[in-house]
Amino acid sequence: MTALTLSTAAAPGLRADAIVIGVAKGADGPSVAPGAEAVDKAYDGRLAGVLETLGASGAEGEVTKLPAPAGFKAPVVVAVGLGAEPEKDAGFDAEALRRAAGAAARALAGAKKAAFALPLAEAADAGFVAEGVLLGAYSFDAYKESAKDGKDTKGARSKGNGKAPLAEAALLGGKPRDKAFKAAVERAAAVAEELNRARDLVNTPPNDLNPEAFAAVAQAAAKEHGIKVQVLDEKALVKGGYGGILGVGAGSASGPRLVKLSYTSSKAKKSLAFVGKGITYDSGGISLKPAGHNETMKCDMAGAAAVFAAVVAAARLGLEVNVTGWLALAENMPSGSATRPGDVLRMYSGKTVEVLNTDAEGRLVLADALWAASQEKPDAIIDVATLTGAMMLALGSRTYGIMANDDAFRSAVHEAAEESGEPAWPMPLPEHLRKGMDSPTADIANMGERMGGGLVAGLFLREFVGEGITWAHLDIAGPAFNEGGPFGYTPKGGTGTAVRTLVRVAELTAAGELG
Repeated sequence: MTALTLSTAAAPGLRADAIVIGVAKGADGPSVAPGAEAVDKAYDGRLAGVLETLGASGAEGEVTKLPAPAGFKAPVVVAVGLGAEPEKDAGFDAEALRRAAGAAARALAGAKKAAFALPLAEAADAGFVAEGVLLGAYSFDAYKESAKDGKDTKGARSKGNGKAPLAEAALLGGKPRDKAFKAAVERAAAVAEELNRARDLVNTPPNDLNPEAFAAVAQAAAKEHGIKVQVLDEKALVKGGYGGILGVGAGSASGPRLVKLSYTSSKAKKSLAFVGKGITYDSGGISLKPAGHNETMKCDMAGAAAVFAAVVAAARLGLEVNVTGWLALAENMPSGSATRPGDVLRMYSGKTVEVLNTDAEGRLVLADALWAASQEKPDAIIDVATLTGAMMLALGSRTYGIMANDDAFRSAVHEAAEESGEPAWPMPLPEHLRKGMDSPTADIANMGERMGGGLVAGLFLREFVGEGITWAHLDIAGPAFNEGGPFGYTPKGGTGTAVRTLVRVAELTAAGELG
């Protein structure tokens, strides 16, 4: 991962491959953002005009490169758009800083060192810039031959696209001796590193990441960070009566797993349970997905990846809250042993479910894990899942939906998401939709009305949350996997959505500000 340093050095004398500055979009054209005063001075105060001549406007994510002024040790100035110029005496918001830093870091792939002269009005801003740099520099090239060799055709170290990620970033204007600045950057590094680990898992091909392999990754990380781990294999799942997880995994040669990760703090006064859907590949099962809908289904374990990363991040940050992560892992495949439409599964809770569609499998594995989590009586449960295409139709590809059995908790999770830079939107759980899941054969069916399918899925999950326990459901089907081009600090492929929301909820809970 890109190395981060805080620096009080002046931009002209710093040895680097590039100096990154911010540009805002003003009413009369681009304006140079705070932090770049020394650079602007070297252009005799005409840097904004030069950038405008080159076509720069200051729009969010816009990157413009130009030769550095005479006397600078860095050969290039990289101007990155911050978006709209803030009101007088107001600073740039957190997400503007994250996205600008991310866009610049991605544009500087191949560079050994860059100096970021972006606005750092306070310690928190250093954390936002650091986070953007680390997330924007991300690259997944484990399966690229050039990355394996470490060389491209020109002899340079390669990361698949011929360029290694930015190796080092110096944050100018940072205060290396200031505890608040150091803490902000250290937090950003811990969260970003675990989020990038989640991205790696989502991007890993399903022939290399089955439930057993995912569980092994979790076990290794738990050992490294002092987290207690328990893995239930097929025999243990059968003995325990986890019919949902077993039913989904029945058609695969790779058996299912339920992984429990427990981080505990001696100073904790509250406990949280995070539950993640971990379908390492979703073919749809007997209700087979058609061509064009299954090529990216390695990402159907993104919820479990987010939960895993959040628990490890909480441990690394030493948060004063107990956090338990439940990873419900299975591969949904068709075969002679697969669950059929019409089958009835007896869940871990004892309830029976008529399976009307084997492609509505995520709710089945989550149901068992939610009930298991409920038995420990946490103060709150949050589940995370790439659950429904209906949520994508409702909110698009960049926003996830939040449902809950408590309106105040739903609002708190929404605020944590927005604060973390993860677009989300509160969604209802209309009671009239529950009737559509009535079954003449079982206690409940895994399908209901087609319209409002994302809400129906939320209502199904609510059935498996223990009485009196506060619960929220995050349907991240849209933003979990970016099939388009990269933007801001978001790469193509796995995004790590929900990691930062979960970490923020844990931080607020530890501080006594939530729940």
